Amino acid sequence: MTRSLNKVMLIGNVGADPEINHTPSGVPVATFRIATTESWKDRDGATQERTDWHSVVAWRWLADVTQKIVHKGTRIFIEGRLQNRTFEDRDGNKRTVTEIIADNMLVLDSRQAQSRDAHHDEPINTAQDNTPPAGPADDIPF
Repeated sequence: MTRSLNKVMLIGNVGADPEINHTPSGVPVATFRIATTESWKDRDGATQERTDWHSVVAWRWLADVTQKIVHKGTRIFIEGRLQNRTFEDRDGNKRTVTEIIADNMLVLDSRQAQSRDAHHDEPINTAQDNTPPAGPADDIPF
């Protein structure tokens, strides 16, 4: 039997407040980007940095929780899987994007840094039902 694994774990900062949409059937979906930064010393001893941006998609209950507790600048741990999505842009060009479909989320900011009512010290695990809805890609609101 051949086995495979599609697992992503990231710790980074949210770049902007999450965008919350609903599919035509009413399923909530949150999209946001997080930045991860890698730093190292070059041969001359100077510190170098590189920042990568990652698109994250959260479905159903995790989307609702994301709307309440995730904001621009939030330090966050995301666990999920990679998914490629192909679409046609407004000019008719075929585009492919790679997204992280979030299964688990942990806000790493201190309680004082969180600015809304919902506070969590434990991971938010939605692995039981965080898959995109079945059906045509037209049901995706972005």
